[in-house]
Amino acid sequence: MFNPARLSLARKRRGLNKIRLAELAGISLRSISAFENGEKSPSAENAARLAFVLRFPLGFFAGSELDIPSPHTASFRAMSRMSAAQRDSALGAGALAFLLSDWIEERFELPSVDLLDLREEKPEAAAMALRQHWSLGERPVRNMVHLLEAKGVRIFSLSERTLAVDAFSVWRNEKPFVFLNTLKSAEHSRLDAAHELGHLVLHKHGGPYGQAAEREAHAFASAFLMPKASVLAVAPRVPTLAHLIQLKKQWIVSVAALTYRLHAIGLLSEWHYRTLCIEISERGFRREEPSGAQRETSLILAKVFSALRSEGIGKDEIAAAIQIDPMEIDGLVFGLTLLGLNGGATAQPNSSSRRANLRVIK
Repeated sequence: MFNPARLSLARKRRGLNKIRLAELAGISLRSISAFENGEKSPSAENAARLAFVLRFPLGFFAGSELDIPSPHTASFRAMSRMSAAQRDSALGAGALAFLLSDWIEERFELPSVDLLDLREEKPEAAAMALRQHWSLGERPVRNMVHLLEAKGVRIFSLSERTLAVDAFSVWRNEKPFVFLNTLKSAEHSRLDAAHELGHLVLHKHGGPYGQAAEREAHAFASAFLMPKASVLAVAPRVPTLAHLIQLKKQWIVSVAALTYRLHAIGLLSEWHYRTLCIEISERGFRREEPSGAQRETSLILAKVFSALRSEGIGKDEIAAAIQIDPMEIDGLVFGLTLLGLNGGATAQPNSSSRRANLRVIK
């Protein structure tokens, strides 16, 4: 059976409109529309052409219905900077991440979800409530990816190689997913992770949308990474940019994020804040972070792929099992694990791996 929804997803994943797909595959536009609408199924020859052009295994198009994040449920950080095609491609990657995540969870016992519903709280109070719930106190979070994974958040990379497509998050079957743009600096990626955590706990059941929701998530992220009491305890009265470059290392944030936080809690006047922002921009610190931190990687994915490799299951076997191109798996874990995915093919893709309780040490 040919699944028209999977054709539509594959097309959008490759950033193509129907006209361009028709040109590349040598199939009429009317037929492409009919295939996607479910009005008719492609012939074996046309199905093979579509699979070749779209770089998906032919078996992908015969699969069951997929969960696809929608623009209404996925919280993109920077909708204004991305095109509709870029957005749809990123959402398509999200659907493939669900496939990979389901395959992994059939074989491994991942940490259970431990998030709060904080939709009734203001961002600052919500950040402190979650810190208290997780027994973090006022201390800095040394690794945001490890922390979120330990609390049941599924972390994947955005495979789009462009800064225009920012991080996004979504709830699926009561499990939270966060997709990070790993092309960004380590500090910006940490803020993105905290920002998406804000969306997950503040906006799971609806609430403000658009810029209002983004402002709330940003305020949450700032408060979560830089608790007010700990910042007040060490911040100088009249900080210079040199002060901030040294101070930002304590919370592993960008110098711009620390400047924003100092202004938000009243330690910087409007004039001082604007002066520092201008200096940060003039010195290029928005593009390249001074005294950059080490990039955070996934502990869960590293453990999963290490265990799979020990059983002879590599990237190609995983891709064959879920009927996607192996390059898609590269994209979904790019920048999140330092371990190679290729392994010996001594086990069959559908062989049963042992279930392992993967625990992340905070």
